[in-house]
Amino acid sequence: MPYVFLLAAIAAEVFGTSLLKSTEGFTRLWPTVGCLAGYVVAFLFLSQAVKTVPVGIAYAMWSGLGTAAIVAIGAAFLGEPLTATKIFGLGLVVSGVVVLNLGGAH
Repeated sequence: MPYVFLLAAIAAEVFGTSLLKSTEGFTRLWPTVGCLAGYVVAFLFLSQAVKTVPVGIAYAMWSGLGTAAIVAIGAAFLGEPLTATKIFGLGLVVSGVVVLNLGGAH
């Protein structure tokens, strides 16, 4: 169950972050409300996940997988370029999360 909380935290964080640009510096009400709600929900679920999952592992997964998802969303829906350098960097991030899980989960 803690990994379900962690996946929900990642999804909520990705939701909040994907709305961040549309808030226009927190000047637009509904995108701002959605963005902040996403972050609140993300931290609520993350706080439940870290009751069981080590904080370092949970945070690595939360930030790393969230980063990968946001880069994909940016490329697919926000017109951001997906360069070889970004793909290489994402590979490093995901590799780091995997290594942390392999070394810290046992």
